Amino acid sequence: MQTRNKVLDDLSQLMTNAMGVAQGARIEAETAMKSLIDRWLADRDFVTREEFDAVRAMAQKAREENESLKARIEVLEKSAG
Repeated sequence: MQTRNKVLDDLSQLMTNAMGVAQGARIEAETAMKSLIDRWLADRDFVTREEFDAVRAMAQKAREENESLKARIEVLEKSAG
Protein backbone atom coordinates (compact mmCIF):
# COMPACT_ATOMS: atom_id res chain seq x y z
CA MET A 1 0.00 0.00 0.00
CA GLN A 2 2.81 2.39 0.72
CA THR A 3 4.16 2.00 -2.79
CA ARG A 4 0.84 3.13 -4.20
CA ASN A 5 0.77 6.15 -1.89
CA LYS A 6 4.32 7.03 -2.93
CA VAL A 7 3.29 6.87 -6.60
CA LEU A 8 0.27 9.06 -5.96
CA ASP A 9 2.38 11.48 -3.92
CA ASP A 10 4.96 11.66 -6.70
CA LEU A 11 2.24 12.16 -9.31
CA SER A 12 0.63 14.87 -7.21
CA GLN A 13 3.98 16.64 -6.78
CA LEU A 14 4.63 16.38 -10.53
CA MET A 15 1.24 17.92 -11.33
CA THR A 16 1.79 20.70 -8.80
CA ASN A 17 5.17 21.50 -10.34
CA ALA A 18 3.70 21.43 -13.84
CA MET A 19 0.98 23.89 -12.81
CA GLY A 20 3.62 26.20 -11.34
CA VAL A 21 5.62 26.08 -14.57
CA ALA A 22 2.48 26.70 -16.64
CA GLN A 23 1.50 29.69 -14.50
CA GLY A 24 5.02 31.13 -14.79
CA ALA A 25 4.91 30.69 -18.56
CA ARG A 26 1.51 32.42 -18.70
CA ILE A 27 2.79 35.40 -16.72
CA GLU A 28 5.90 35.62 -18.90
CA ALA A 29 3.78 35.46 -22.09
CA GLU A 30 1.44 38.18 -20.80
CA THR A 31 4.41 40.40 -19.95
CA ALA A 32 5.95 39.86 -23.39
CA MET A 33 2.65 40.59 -25.14
CA LYS A 34 2.08 43.77 -23.11
CA SER A 35 5.59 44.94 -23.94
CA LEU A 36 5.05 44.23 -27.63
CA ILE A 37 1.75 46.13 -27.67
CA ASP A 38 3.27 49.08 -25.78
CA ARG A 39 6.12 49.31 -28.30
CA TRP A 40 3.69 49.05 -31.22
CA LEU A 41 1.50 51.83 -29.83
CA ALA A 42 4.54 54.03 -29.13
CA ASP A 43 5.69 53.61 -32.74
CA ARG A 44 2.27 54.77 -33.99
CA ASP A 45 2.51 58.16 -32.20
CA PHE A 46 -0.91 57.80 -30.62
CA VAL A 47 -1.79 60.47 -28.08
CA THR A 48 -3.13 59.91 -24.63
CA ARG A 49 -6.65 60.95 -23.66
CA GLU A 50 -5.19 63.75 -21.52
CA GLU A 51 -3.18 65.13 -24.46
CA PHE A 52 -6.22 64.94 -26.73
CA ASP A 53 -8.43 66.73 -24.20
CA ALA A 54 -5.80 69.46 -23.72
CA VAL A 55 -5.55 70.11 -27.48
CA ARG A 56 -9.33 70.08 -27.82
CA ALA A 57 -9.63 72.69 -25.03
CA MET A 58 -6.98 74.85 -26.74
CA ALA A 59 -8.85 74.62 -30.05
CA GLN A 60 -12.13 75.59 -28.37
CA LYS A 61 -10.48 78.59 -26.73
CA ALA A 62 -8.95 79.64 -30.08
CA ARG A 63 -12.38 79.42 -31.78
CA GLU A 64 -13.92 81.57 -29.06
CA GLU A 65 -11.14 84.15 -29.37
CA ASN A 66 -11.56 84.20 -33.18
CA GLU A 67 -15.31 84.83 -32.82
CA SER A 68 -14.63 87.63 -30.36
CA LEU A 69 -12.05 89.24 -32.65
CA LYS A 70 -14.36 88.88 -35.63
CA ALA A 71 -17.12 90.71 -33.76
CA ARG A 72 -14.71 93.50 -32.76
CA ILE A 73 -13.53 93.87 -36.37
CA GLU A 74 -17.13 94.15 -37.58
CA VAL A 75 -17.84 96.88 -35.00
CA LEU A 76 -14.68 98.77 -35.99
CA GLU A 77 -15.50 98.48 -39.71
CA LYS A 78 -19.01 99.82 -39.15
CA SER A 79 -17.76 102.77 -37.12
CA ALA A 80 -15.04 103.54 -39.67
CA GLY A 81 -17.34 103.23 -42.65
